[in-house]
Amino acid sequence: MNAGVSYQENAMDKSSLINKILPKTFFCRPAELVAPDLLGCKLVKRNSDRNLLWGVIVETEAYSQKEPACHGFNRRSPSNETLFGDPGIFYIYMTYGMYHCVNIVTDKSNWASGVLLRAIAIPGENERIASGPGLIAMRFGLNRLDDGCQNSIDKGLWIASPNEHFKEFSNVINTTRIGISKAKDLPWRWYLKSSRSISKRSKGDKCPPIKTAWFPEKGSNQ
Repeated sequence: MNAGVSYQENAMDKSSLINKILPKTFFCRPAELVAPDLLGCKLVKRNSDRNLLWGVIVETEAYSQKEPACHGFNRRSPSNETLFGDPGIFYIYMTYGMYHCVNIVTDKSNWASGVLLRAIAIPGENERIASGPGLIAMRFGLNRLDDGCQNSIDKGLWIASPNEHFKEFSNVINTTRIGISKAKDLPWRWYLKSSRSISKRSKGDKCPPIKTAWFPEKGSNQ
């Protein structure tokens, strides 16, 4: 894996990434149902040079207004207003005053619910280049200016469905969320066990050796 090498898609890859965008109805469900279904899907961004940068989502966390770890729990403010918006828009916030986190809004309007993208595997790049929320935002060049962006090809940022032959769905770890101080026992984090790009593995789950690990491949449309 070579760090910092952007994957340039061929015509077939580009067509697949564009034609398989997830519809709004996909996100019109509770976050805890959407989050595991996002594994294997692809975050896609059209860069200024018109090339597409994409990676496979390998780790997600769910958040809902009904639990205290959610930004919208008992609080609605200008900073989290997007989280109360329509399903299928991106909610991007800053944490620790320097890192950005990329979420997709779920469920219904006027109800805070969303899925945090925790780790993404990008074909042809270092396996750890997007192995955390802040790293995802950094690699894809996303910040607060992108907050509220629709999941849309026209907007240049979207999530595409996985290839129908993607075989890692049965290889998922369901565990607790990390980096929070409340509702820590809620098992609302999911990740692909065979990926080496996970931000933090569950206790006792060892990182798979390179020979047996899963990696997204150029041109595979995984």
